[in-house]
Amino acid sequence: MVTQWWVRPRKDGGCDYVRLQSSPNQGNGQYEWIEGSHLPPQMPLLKRRRWLSADAMPNQKHQLEAHGYQPSQPVF
Repeated sequence: MVTQWWVRPRKDGGCDYVRLQSSPNQGNGQYEWIEGSHLPPQMPLLKRRRWLSADAMPNQKHQLEAHGYQPSQPVF
């Protein structure tokens, strides 16, 4: 299982994040895409969850960079 975190800091001290995770259970090279926000010490807020094919990933990573997200260590 491969997991990538992309984070965009916010002015209020929190961050918006995207977690991309491949799963051997999902087969066919699919990734789980989870979008959320986090403002410590509060619990993370999940905004959206969807599944993407591996073919769509290069374009999605480009879109993340265009919106100010950068690769990061796990947020929580």
